[in-house]
Amino acid sequence: MTDERIHGRTTDRRRFLAAAGAAGAAGLAGCSGMLGGNGSDDGTDGSDSPVGQIGSGREGRDAPGGTPMSEMPDLQGELTVYSGRGEFLVGELVGFIDDQYEDFELTVRYGGSTDLVNQIVNEGDGSPADVFYSVNAGSLGALADEGRAGSIDESVLEMVRSEFRTDAWMGTSGRARTIPYNTDAYAADDMPNDIMAYPEAFDGDLGWAPSYGSCQAFVTAMRLIEGEEATREWLNAVIESGITDYPDEFAACEAVADGEIDAAFTNHYYVQRVLDGNPEASIATAFTQGDAGAVFNVAGAAVVDTADDESLASNFIRHLLSAEAQNYFATSTFEYPLVPDVDPVGDLPSIDELDVPDIDLARLSELEPTVDLMRDVGAL
Repeated sequence: MTDERIHGRTTDRRRFLAAAGAAGAAGLAGCSGMLGGNGSDDGTDGSDSPVGQIGSGREGRDAPGGTPMSEMPDLQGELTVYSGRGEFLVGELVGFIDDQYEDFELTVRYGGSTDLVNQIVNEGDGSPADVFYSVNAGSLGALADEGRAGSIDESVLEMVRSEFRTDAWMGTSGRARTIPYNTDAYAADDMPNDIMAYPEAFDGDLGWAPSYGSCQAFVTAMRLIEGEEATREWLNAVIESGITDYPDEFAACEAVADGEIDAAFTNHYYVQRVLDGNPEASIATAFTQGDAGAVFNVAGAAVVDTADDESLASNFIRHLLSAEAQNYFATSTFEYPLVPDVDPVGDLPSIDELDVPDIDLARLSELEPTVDLMRDVGAL
């Protein structure tokens, strides 16, 4: 199972815009569908701000920093995006970008990130893809490894920090690995800051989603950092502790908040989604330091080498880094914005305050040895 529910279909511009409104209203937690306009969150007309609010905005949140779309080059021409990010998460944003420009015609094809990389490779020089938008760095690295990533304009690359980009692809939003815990049962000081200390140094009941893409990427990071034997020992230990399996990481976080388990291994934004539904939920976020439990992965984009207009493709990616888009990621998908001056939602440390391991994010695509290992120990 992947991080994001996906819809394997091609959507033309008119059908997409109709679907995006519905997806925004029904599929995004807390979303009020404030597409377009220059209004602010405080009830004023927002005439001093060029930033159109997308998604929920979150009460009391100031207008975001960063560069608004109005100060970016216009999008003109035809563009095809292969999106490994699910329509229910990013459809509203992509539709908003599309709707800003009369002379821009956008086609979006949704699917699994790995499947879309394979499709681009199989289509060869005849691929219609101009931009590949991925749920994770591993798939972006796989596209680059196949020699199918074109050039992103240097001015776009420079919009994010060097650790979140290469010459071939760049991150557009991020997610941190965390340990959500039940605040009725444990305090922050009770949570070990070393992932390898679990479960021995933690006496509570644990949960995870071993079939989920994010969990498998986490175990992959552990295998790369700690080695296969240490990872095997850790997996055996958590299984022997009686860890509970869940179908996805949101369900694991709900179980933490409900007191069904005491802690889990998940991405940070699932905690925020639980709190969005119930701000009084008994759940908080703990972080480990410099290990596989602290990996910071990114969703991101690449220009495909078959792009008819690399400049247009680069400028579309630029729009994913606009003030509006970065605020959307913060307030509607609860991810970490990657552009400076746009803060994450919730009581979270900044990216600078996270103690992340030094790891090549593209290598998180090396899942086959991880899956074999997880099957061998009985985790799958």
